[in-house]
Amino acid sequence: MYPFKLFLFPLLLMFFLSTTPPSISSTNVANINNLTQPNMNPHELETLYKIMESISSDQNWRKSYPNPCQQSSSWLGIECKKNTNNIYHVTRLDFGTHPNPTCKKTATFPSLIFQLPNLESLFFIQCFTHTKTTISIQENRILQQLSIRSNPSLIGTIPPQISSLKSLQILTLSQNNLLGQIPPQIFTLNSLIHLDLSYNNLTGQIPNQIGNLINLIGLDFSYNSLTNPIPSTIGLLKSLQKLDLSSNSLTGKIPPTIEKLQSLNFLALSNNKLSGNFPNGIHKLQELQYFLMDDNPMMFITLPDELSQLHKLQELSLSSSGYSGEIPSSYSQLVNLTTLSLQNNRLTGEIPVEFSRLSHMYHLNLSRNLLDGVVPFNSSFLKRLGRNLDLSGNPGLCLMNQHEGVYVGVNVCGSSSNTITMPLKKNRSCEASCGVVRSLFLVCVLCFLELLFCV
Repeated sequence: MYPFKLFLFPLLLMFFLSTTPPSISSTNVANINNLTQPNMNPHELETLYKIMESISSDQNWRKSYPNPCQQSSSWLGIECKKNTNNIYHVTRLDFGTHPNPTCKKTATFPSLIFQLPNLESLFFIQCFTHTKTTISIQENRILQQLSIRSNPSLIGTIPPQISSLKSLQILTLSQNNLLGQIPPQIFTLNSLIHLDLSYNNLTGQIPNQIGNLINLIGLDFSYNSLTNPIPSTIGLLKSLQKLDLSSNSLTGKIPPTIEKLQSLNFLALSNNKLSGNFPNGIHKLQELQYFLMDDNPMMFITLPDELSQLHKLQELSLSSSGYSGEIPSSYSQLVNLTTLSLQNNRLTGEIPVEFSRLSHMYHLNLSRNLLDGVVPFNSSFLKRLGRNLDLSGNPGLCLMNQHEGVYVGVNVCGSSSNTITMPLKKNRSCEASCGVVRSLFLVCVLCFLELLFCV
């Protein structure tokens, strides 16, 4: 029997080796190791944990996310990419609003974040809301998008060191409490395609160096306290599609070089101190769809007829600026116009009858002017606009007929009113001048006397 046992033993050994459970194969061993060992550079991982702990107390970040770049062990608000060596790097971080990590009350701006070597996008939205903090920049040649928005406790100036972010394409520093002047160094970021510094407390002038940002598509400096004229170098931004400089204290005329912005589709200059005639070449902005220029002291100049050549225009807003003269009938050529706001000026004459053919019009405000005559709109036009049509504050305007359910702020011609609503034409007879029924007794007496003299 002994020789048989010697023969059987190697057979049994071979059998057990051939039936090794798959759970301990080399592939599964590697998977187990991936769950227990970080798949990131240890220094980068430690930097990430320090950043998270300084900003957010939502989690015990080290314990809850031992491998934050693994899909099974990551959080909303982080993105990673794997390099050729199968090592993950953090490429995007979002903070501030759920479901991204929220910021604790003591959170301050973490300059350490620029030490993440592959970070491409960084967002702080409603993050710094309690503890005052400032922006601190460290050199980073990878970051492409920096958005710091709606942070009431973010104060101080925009640091000149922001120019060290050489690859930056999108810079948004909107709705914070930043102050001081715009640093000229920011205009060395030649890769910028979008620059938004709106809703801060920035002062001083727009630097001439703005013309260096030749790749810029969107520029928004609105709701600050910027002064002086708009620099003529703005005309060098030939790729610009959106320009918003509204709600500042800019002075002077619109620079003639603006005619070179022939990709522009949105132009907002409202609520400034701009004055003087429009540049002759403004009709060259053939891509313009929105032109907003309310609340500027353009006193006693007429509405520019050249605007009628902007055939893609959808919204034209020139209210509260002191324009005088008649509304150009050529504006009826703006066949794509949906909104026209000319209220609170000193416009005279009649409403162009051609306006009734503007089939896309849904908002028309001509209130508080000196317009007269009969309103030229038919019933379908009046009903289509409804309460989006405001003609009030023009004592000389009237409607030929009453339209049920339509109120536009003027009375029916010849109706009884404390305000004379029937327009008085030149060279009318005295009898016609009293054809309007007055409700005030004193006015009636005067009218009677006037008739006597006419006889």
